[in-house]
Amino acid sequence: MKILHLDSNHPVLIEQLTQLGFENHEDYTSTKEEIEKKIHTYDGIIIRSRCTIDAAFLDKAKKLKFIGRVGAGLENIDVDHAKANSIFLASAPEGNRNAVGEHTLGMLLSLFNKLHKADQEVRNGHWDREGNRGIELDGKTVGIIGYGNMGKAFAKKLKGFDVEVICYDIVGGVGDENARQVGIMELQQRTDVLSLHVPQTEETIGMIDDEFINSFQKPIWLLNTARGKCVITSDLVKNLKSGQILGAGLDVLEYEKSSFEDMFEDQNLPEAFNFLIEAKNVLFTPHIAGWTVESKEKLAQTIVDKLKEKFC
Repeated sequence: MKILHLDSNHPVLIEQLTQLGFENHEDYTSTKEEIEKKIHTYDGIIIRSRCTIDAAFLDKAKKLKFIGRVGAGLENIDVDHAKANSIFLASAPEGNRNAVGEHTLGMLLSLFNKLHKADQEVRNGHWDREGNRGIELDGKTVGIIGYGNMGKAFAKKLKGFDVEVICYDIVGGVGDENARQVGIMELQQRTDVLSLHVPQTEETIGMIDDEFINSFQKPIWLLNTARGKCVITSDLVKNLKSGQILGAGLDVLEYEKSSFEDMFEDQNLPEAFNFLIEAKNVLFTPHIAGWTVESKEKLAQTIVDKLKEKFC
């Protein structure tokens, strides 16, 4: 079977697929329109995020048997249309779940101990111990929304702390020895730290809004290593100002897209984002929670393993 690779990945992906008998073609520069003109000759596609695989694209892919996405989610694929055409979909959340778990914990500890703020002050000659007094994680309740691969990995990392970990998921029976599954009301009553680990779907886009945030009985810390569009930024800012959100660790942003840098070049920053940039209790990373040296290989290996199991 012929595979078209639209994004570069770890070499293990092409090496092992070749060993399994697949014919691998690479095209990392053609436009989507150019790819559509030749996609009818391919049995499989391997992508990350360069292209959106929509219904029009899939209709041109007459021979397509599978799509491998070297990442955790499938939001850039028209999943319903693919399934209607019996196209096998393989994503790789198993490949970067440990990286996400470690990154989320790192963001939380950094926020609690004001590591970024303290580091910047020391570099600028300011030695303020009292102003950088931290708080401890022990004794807190960590609430996780979305208890799949990523949520479970984060909960596992918390086992070394004296914390209660609870989780909420639309799927029942997912709780385990690391987190007790609860209903949404108990989550909102008990949570001190809220961590998002949900995919981007119609149900999760905009789910963290002003009403949802204020349904929590205590002020909370918010961590988002899931998808930027799950949080309404203006509502996040409103609640940072009011104190309902004590601080936020954001690996993803509502504004995240290929033209992110253009907002700075054009001096066209949204008002809410301007506030976040200046906030001392907000920590950013550029969508790298699952982006480690180790996860790059594990993501590729996961796709190989799934295609091998399905087609070999």
